[in-house]
Amino acid sequence: MSEQKIIKGHLSAFFTIFVWAIAFISIKVLLKDFTPIEILLFRLILAYFVLLAASPHFIKVNNLKEELLFMVAGFCGVTLYFIFQNSALNLTQASNVSVLISISPFFIAILSKFFAKEDRFQSSFFYGFGISIVGIFLIGFNGNFVLKLNPLGDILAILSAFVWAVYTLIMKKISSLNLSTIQFTRKIFFYGLLLLLPFLKIFGFHLDLSGFSTLPNLLNIIFLGFFASALCLVTWNYAVSVLGAVNTSVYIYLIPIITIIFSALVLKEKITLVALLGVLLILFGLYISGRNTKSSQA
Repeated sequence: MSEQKIIKGHLSAFFTIFVWAIAFISIKVLLKDFTPIEILLFRLILAYFVLLAASPHFIKVNNLKEELLFMVAGFCGVTLYFIFQNSALNLTQASNVSVLISISPFFIAILSKFFAKEDRFQSSFFYGFGISIVGIFLIGFNGNFVLKLNPLGDILAILSAFVWAVYTLIMKKISSLNLSTIQFTRKIFFYGLLLLLPFLKIFGFHLDLSGFSTLPNLLNIIFLGFFASALCLVTWNYAVSVLGAVNTSVYIYLIPIITIIFSALVLKEKITLVALLGVLLILFGLYISGRNTKSSQA
């Protein structure tokens, strides 16, 4: 594999994580006027049609097994992941959610060992994981050392991290089919939307577009649908196809760092020395995990 392609894979992973870190704030803003299921449906519909406009051609699969891969990917990476994430943000603090979702690389590494033999990893991955998690929690506390726990919300955040790990490993298999990234991402969104329909009634979905009469809400849903969903799922899928599931996943550690920097610049929130120590620990842990040279790179 060319060095240029590997660099593009790393840039794609970083861009994806950067946008997703900001997306937590957008979701939190929209939750004032919309329910989690309403935000999810609107952003997924927008994302699907954006991808359809970008590549209107449909892909053909060779057999039922391949079709099931797309279906499970859509259910885990779109339906369940966003239901768990949005519901968690509605129940607990955004900082809690960003911290707990950051354990997804651990789930990816464990699942890779058993289900994706091409993603072998060294013990350095776990050393880096441990160091980064300490840093992540320091940023989550940001010097306050007061963690407001909401058991249900926090459990949902952990579940979102787990199903994302499952999705990332499935993406490794889908990427080996040599299909267009945009086209197979759109197919995943299609199944994600389709499998979301039974949940609409369960979560009490009501079609009400009046909330989009305000410019902030409209801009936030466009950001979530176009950038955080359509574009970022394409760039994440590309990164996984180039770097492998384990190597791509370590970028998730950067979410709390980007969130705290963005909060300081835009929301004028104070960054404490404890949080800065957390940033340094995450970066050091990322470096240690990045030495996982045995991971496959497709």
